Amino acid sequence: MARMTMIEAVRSAMDVSMARDDNVVVFGEDVGYFGGVFRSTQGLQAKYGRTRCFDTPISESGIVGTAIGMAAYGLKPCVEIQFADYMYPAYDQLTQEAARIRYRSNGDFTCPIVVRMPTGGGIFGGQTHSQSPEALFTHVCGLKVIVPSNPYDAKGLLIAAIEDPDPVMFLEPKRLYNGPFDGHHERPVTPWSKHDLGEVPDGHYTIPIGKAEVRRTGSAVTVVAYGTMVHVALAAAEDAGIDAEVIDLRSLLPLDLDTIVKSVTKTGRCVVVHEATLTSGFGAEVVSLVQEHCFYHLEAPVVRVAGWDTPYPHAQEWDYFPGPGRVGRALAEVMEA
Repeated sequence: MARMTMIEAVRSAMDVSMARDDNVVVFGEDVGYFGGVFRSTQGLQAKYGRTRCFDTPISESGIVGTAIGMAAYGLKPCVEIQFADYMYPAYDQLTQEAARIRYRSNGDFTCPIVVRMPTGGGIFGGQTHSQSPEALFTHVCGLKVIVPSNPYDAKGLLIAAIEDPDPVMFLEPKRLYNGPFDGHHERPVTPWSKHDLGEVPDGHYTIPIGKAEVRRTGSAVTVVAYGTMVHVALAAAEDAGIDAEVIDLRSLLPLDLDTIVKSVTKTGRCVVVHEATLTSGFGAEVVSLVQEHCFYHLEAPVVRVAGWDTPYPHAQEWDYFPGPGRVGRALAEVMEA
């Protein structure tokens, strides 16, 4: 089986989908000849031509608006917003148009678009290249939201998203593009070529949207995370020597509540980790659901570990970024409660 980085896995997913279905089109800023700022679309224009992989003007609302029109016509656009931080001009199109077409048309029309966007920090990008806006989409009925943590999942989930009849927000943690970053920024990054989840089939496969994965089994405490924070949580549990069960959500909307409830019912404790700002982050929704469904099994209050309630600080990135130390302290806190 081939070993791929997450960039290569995402590219492979688009390649496989474009080969299988002529209605799949890829477009966005610099995605054609240049191959994208992270090279995620490199080679697709040369292989499929300029009518199926093409560059757009610098207009996020135009990119998404065009994708919606194409989808209503019968195409399957997979578009790229160059950084998740740039999606705000397109928010109206996404939330008021794409998310509502099925409802407004009583099912006569769907909107099979995928909006890919590199998300999160850890690359010294500062406040306009490091944001994690996933909670802005999980609040919107009609959207699906995916955040993969590894190349194998990225390819399978992206193919599933492209084949889905409804709009999917596909957030790619750019700190994971080349390796499974565990939060120890002072250490060399292990490449995906040396990680089991870097093994990715060449052909077509899908991973069900809405199904979480238990990355580490344990009986003392449940850690719920997604994206880069999955690897941080695994490192924190290892560093702290705590028998933690780590759940990789993969899909935020729809959410695999059954896997979370089953784990917390077993462990009696829960820590939720994400790198987006704390207040109104997606972790708050997870905490609320755990409290509603697992209250009589809890042995301690549920604890969140997240980014600060500030713009992403370039000069203090590693203090803002939830690392193994912060997560480890949270694990110790719930174990001592």
